[in-house]
Amino acid sequence: MKRREFMTLVGGAAWLPLAARAQQGNRMPRVGVLRVMPGDNRLVNPSQAAFEKALQEFGWTAGSNIQIDYRRAEPNDFAQMEAFAKELLTLKPDVILAHTARVVAEFQRKTKNIPVVFVSVTDPVASGLVASMSYPGGNITGFSNFEPTLVGKHIEILKEISPGMTAVSDMFYPDNPDRHTITHPILETAAQYHGVELISAPVRNDSDIDRAISSLGDHSTKGLIVAGEPFFGSPHNLDLIVRLTTRYRVPTIYSFRFSVEAGGLISYGNDLIEQFGKAAAYIDRILKGANPANLPVQAPTKFELVINLKTAKALGLEIPPTLLARADEVIE
Repeated sequence: MKRREFMTLVGGAAWLPLAARAQQGNRMPRVGVLRVMPGDNRLVNPSQAAFEKALQEFGWTAGSNIQIDYRRAEPNDFAQMEAFAKELLTLKPDVILAHTARVVAEFQRKTKNIPVVFVSVTDPVASGLVASMSYPGGNITGFSNFEPTLVGKHIEILKEISPGMTAVSDMFYPDNPDRHTITHPILETAAQYHGVELISAPVRNDSDIDRAISSLGDHSTKGLIVAGEPFFGSPHNLDLIVRLTTRYRVPTIYSFRFSVEAGGLISYGNDLIEQFGKAAAYIDRILKGANPANLPVQAPTKFELVINLKTAKALGLEIPPTLLARADEVIE
């Protein structure tokens, strides 16, 4: 018997009690949700609304026929993440929805039996969370937010906006291991291909952000990539970046639409809110008996380009018509 067949057989056998328990009429199924977002993150409420709306489409209504327990940890508070993971497990959920690789790793260390569906994980295989994208092989599966060409595309777009660009700064939160091992090497290759210098800019606070942006100078020959990490979803951090990049006239690209709606120049990336909605489909299937070991990890297939023309004007930039034509939305 092949190893994959053996694991599927063993996993399926272990799965029957869980599926049966979740469907018992005298017990309301329970879902634990742990997100990593600052309290003022613009995605906190929309992600919850998208998740619950998608669940309703499958017949699950929070508080009526399903119990949902939410926890939210600060991006840099790893002790809090661990405590909330432990707390959710004591509630004996039937399924867990986990946001970010670090949170998934916490649950991976703590349970091999309770299924975990993740969102916003860069490379679950390289992170050791699943055996493969097609056959996760354990109690964990979900939705990746990464596609290898995505990161290089950020540099390509910045060069298209400012052809004379000579350097690009990569602003990221240093405690995210994926930025070091997965994303940054791809950025280095893309920077070399486009003939620009790549500047590493790890930031933890306001002073770091100020220093990273002001050091680029008051001209458009240097650009900035803001990593799609929870730390940068805080309105305080985002507003600071927008103000400083406008003051120093630094062309900046972000990963999410809301950054451009808040005054950023341009964004290119997948829709995180949509991932929370998609996760509901896997949770529905698991509650109805599916084994996460056999539910393939899904990579993003849709990316949106959003441009803020008002910000472009403030920066003294002329957005190429070809780029405007490709945009999914132009904010004027």
